[in-house]
Amino acid sequence: MKNNPTPIVDYLGELPECPTWDADTQSLFWTDILKKQIHRYQLHTGQKNIFHFDEEVGCFALRECGGFIVAMRSGIWLTAPDGTLTQKVCDNPNNPQLARFNDGGTDWLGRFYAGTYWAPRDYNGALLCRVDAALKTTVVQCNILGANGLAFSADKQWMYTSDTPNHVIYRTPLDEDGEPGQRQTWKTFPHGNGRPDGAAMDVEGCYWSALFDGWRIARFSPQGDVLEEYALPVRCPTMVCFGGKDMKTLFITTTRENMTAEEINERPLSGAIFTLQVAVAGVAKAKFRESQK
Repeated sequence: MKNNPTPIVDYLGELPECPTWDADTQSLFWTDILKKQIHRYQLHTGQKNIFHFDEEVGCFALRECGGFIVAMRSGIWLTAPDGTLTQKVCDNPNNPQLARFNDGGTDWLGRFYAGTYWAPRDYNGALLCRVDAALKTTVVQCNILGANGLAFSADKQWMYTSDTPNHVIYRTPLDEDGEPGQRQTWKTFPHGNGRPDGAAMDVEGCYWSALFDGWRIARFSPQGDVLEEYALPVRCPTMVCFGGKDMKTLFITTTRENMTAEEINERPLSGAIFTLQVAVAGVAKAKFRESQK
């Protein structure tokens, strides 16, 4: 199967990220970080909703009980179904003036992972933290410049992450409780041909990565070999996720951040949300699961 990515909705964002599929409503959610919004698009009705926030939402997850868990610049919050902030989980463990939240999502236990992006870029000052069912926050990895690419293998053996500015994808072994071990360098990328950004896993253990500045997305085998590549009509894809009734639809967010008016005129679909039909199903994201009070 070889298709071309096509836009799915009349929308052009500044920095769309964190596409998230909701099987219950057959809806796609995503954040536009720079616009401080979460968007919802219901595929079979075409209905659109926008949830507004006072700060950038780097990443989020749907809650089992409704609403979102959102990683905003100053900290992580729980929201009501309408997006209203209801409970602060924690402050940003980084300095919020220097690092906003970026990529994140849930593991199969419904725990929420959120990484940060270290804006000064003078050293690897970002981190990856996790919120568990009791709303306890733990920093699980450091020595990161820009946290991205979070995904968990279907066999629950591996956590994958990328560090986009450092051109690297990491793989971390997980024990039977999902606790991470020693992070390993899994794949590095030469400069000038795309950097690994947001990602998703399929049921065959392959890792799908949006290659920022690379005009394409790629599917990598468990050994790190390129199995498939799909070209995009825009320079900077930011993340991918699986969805659709059979989980064989790939959704792709893209950005127009820091692009000149001339480049946007030449690549007017920059910032669009694309869809691509693929031959293998993806691993579904769990909703954030909280302890019963």
